[in-house]
Amino acid sequence: MMLRTAQQRKTLCSSCPVARVADLLGDSCSLLVLRDLLLKPRRFCDLQNSLSGISTRTLSNKLKLLEGEMLVRRKELSEPPRVEYTLTKKGAALRGVINAMRAYGKKYL
Repeated sequence: MMLRTAQQRKTLCSSCPVARVADLLGDSCSLLVLRDLLLKPRRFCDLQNSLSGISTRTLSNKLKLLEGEMLVRRKELSEPPRVEYTLTKKGAALRGVINAMRAYGKKYL
Protein backbone atom coordinates (compact mmCIF):
# COMPACT_ATOMS: atom_id res chain seq x y z
CA MET A 1 0.00 0.00 0.00
CA MET A 2 1.52 3.29 -1.09
CA LEU A 3 0.87 6.06 1.42
CA ARG A 4 0.29 9.19 -0.58
CA THR A 5 -0.90 11.75 1.90
CA ALA A 6 0.41 12.92 5.24
CA GLN A 7 -2.93 11.97 6.78
CA GLN A 8 -2.66 8.39 5.49
CA ARG A 9 0.87 8.09 6.88
CA LYS A 10 -0.16 9.63 10.21
CA THR A 11 -3.12 7.27 10.57
CA LEU A 12 -1.14 4.13 9.83
CA CYS A 13 1.97 5.19 11.74
CA SER A 14 0.00 6.04 14.86
CA SER A 15 -1.24 2.47 15.15
CA CYS A 16 1.71 0.42 13.91
CA PRO A 17 5.33 0.64 15.10
CA VAL A 18 6.57 -1.17 11.97
CA ALA A 19 4.89 1.45 9.80
CA ARG A 20 6.46 4.24 11.86
CA VAL A 21 9.98 2.82 11.43
CA ALA A 22 9.34 2.19 7.73
CA ASP A 23 8.14 5.78 7.31
CA LEU A 24 11.24 7.08 9.07
CA LEU A 25 13.81 4.83 7.38
CA GLY A 26 11.95 3.75 4.26
CA ASP A 27 14.33 5.39 1.83
CA SER A 28 17.71 3.92 1.02
CA CYS A 29 19.53 7.19 1.66
CA SER A 30 18.64 7.27 5.37
CA LEU A 31 19.55 3.62 5.82
CA LEU A 32 22.90 4.05 4.08
CA VAL A 33 23.77 7.10 6.19
CA LEU A 34 23.04 5.06 9.32
CA ARG A 35 25.03 2.12 7.91
CA ASP A 36 28.07 4.35 7.43
CA LEU A 37 27.75 6.00 10.83
CA LEU A 38 27.55 2.61 12.53
CA LEU A 39 31.17 2.09 11.51
CA LYS A 40 32.55 5.42 12.73
CA PRO A 41 31.80 9.15 12.86
CA ARG A 42 31.86 10.76 9.42
CA ARG A 43 32.19 14.19 7.90
CA PHE A 44 29.67 15.40 5.35
CA CYS A 45 32.09 14.88 2.45
CA ASP A 46 32.80 11.31 3.61
CA LEU A 47 29.10 10.51 3.56
CA GLN A 48 28.65 12.14 0.18
CA ASN A 49 31.54 10.13 -1.27
CA SER A 50 30.15 6.90 0.15
CA LEU A 51 26.69 7.58 -1.26
CA SER A 52 27.78 8.26 -4.81
CA GLY A 53 25.22 10.09 -6.86
CA ILE A 54 23.40 11.73 -3.94
CA SER A 55 22.99 15.48 -4.22
CA THR A 56 24.33 17.80 -1.54
CA ARG A 57 20.81 19.04 -0.87
CA THR A 58 19.34 15.55 -0.46
CA LEU A 59 22.10 14.47 1.92
CA SER A 60 21.79 17.66 3.91
CA ASN A 61 18.01 17.19 4.22
CA LYS A 62 18.38 13.55 5.27
CA LEU A 63 20.94 14.45 7.92
CA LYS A 64 18.63 17.16 9.27
CA LEU A 65 15.74 14.69 9.36
CA LEU A 66 17.82 12.07 11.18
CA GLU A 67 19.10 14.72 13.56
CA GLY A 68 15.54 15.89 14.22
CA GLU A 69 14.55 12.30 15.03
CA MET A 70 17.51 12.19 17.44
CA LEU A 71 19.22 9.35 15.56
CA VAL A 72 22.21 11.43 14.44
CA ARG A 73 24.22 14.07 16.27
CA ARG A 74 25.92 16.92 14.44
CA LYS A 75 29.11 17.96 16.19
CA GLU A 76 31.08 21.06 15.27
CA LEU A 77 34.82 20.66 15.73
CA SER A 78 37.00 23.73 16.00
CA GLU A 79 40.36 22.68 14.58
CA PRO A 80 40.35 22.52 11.65
CA PRO A 81 36.83 23.93 11.31
CA ARG A 82 34.61 21.01 10.34
CA VAL A 83 31.42 19.17 11.18
CA GLU A 84 31.25 15.52 12.13
CA TYR A 85 28.19 13.29 12.32
CA THR A 86 27.81 10.48 14.82
CA LEU A 87 24.99 8.21 15.90
CA THR A 88 23.14 8.85 19.11
CA LYS A 89 22.28 5.96 21.41
CA LYS A 90 18.86 5.83 19.72
CA GLY A 91 20.52 5.68 16.29
CA ALA A 92 22.99 3.01 17.37
CA ALA A 93 20.04 0.90 18.54
CA LEU A 94 19.24 0.35 14.84
CA ARG A 95 22.40 -1.74 14.46
CA GLY A 96 20.43 -4.99 14.68
CA VAL A 97 17.95 -3.85 12.03
CA ILE A 98 20.71 -2.85 9.60
CA ASN A 99 22.70 -6.01 10.28
CA ALA A 100 19.57 -8.11 9.66
CA MET A 101 19.04 -6.29 6.35
CA ARG A 102 22.68 -6.94 5.42
CA ALA A 103 22.38 -10.64 6.25
CA TYR A 104 19.13 -10.95 4.31
CA GLY A 105 20.66 -9.20 1.29
CA LYS A 106 23.70 -11.47 1.31
CA LYS A 107 21.60 -14.61 1.64
CA TYR A 108 18.64 -13.91 -0.64
CA LEU A 109 19.52 -11.11 -3.07
